[in-house]
Amino acid sequence: MNLNPAVRNRAAKIKLLLMDVDGVLTNGKLYHFPDEEGNMIETKGFDSQDGIALQWMQWKGLQTGVISGRESLGTVERARQTKMNYVFQGHIEKIPILEQILGQAQMTADEVAYIGDDLTDVVVMHRVGLAIATANARPEVKREAHYVTEASGGNGAVREVIEMILEAWGFWQEILDKYEARRR
Repeated sequence: MNLNPAVRNRAAKIKLLLMDVDGVLTNGKLYHFPDEEGNMIETKGFDSQDGIALQWMQWKGLQTGVISGRESLGTVERARQTKMNYVFQGHIEKIPILEQILGQAQMTADEVAYIGDDLTDVVVMHRVGLAIATANARPEVKREAHYVTEASGGNGAVREVIEMILEAWGFWQEILDKYEARRR
């Protein structure tokens, strides 16, 4: 991964990766289906490669979490599967949640990365050590980011960021070795 040295330096300090859900962990599309009683159930698609990368963060002692404006049982389940440390839903005002997480994690804002795609994410991006926008983010969000992913949300953007962080920490080669894979 060929990174700007300033971004690499920021990534090397990250101990916690926080992200929005819709448009970051997913492509932003929401699907509604009726259950047996006719109630609408919401579902969304998550990228499997993002999922394993989130678990690699845990293996290396780095934390993960989501702050989402929407509430979804699918998000809760995805967070459980990927062993996320923090799951906050139904919060459009994200700064109080960021402050709560920083207190619980006993970290400084410089040790946090945040991935966002829409305007509600910019305020968090301004307060963390590494602000990331997905390729599908609003132009206003991309302008505020330290790094813009090549992949779009729900299509490997989170994986891309995690590889960057693991590389900056010197962990990426260990992951490759574990799976007997060669570097690109």
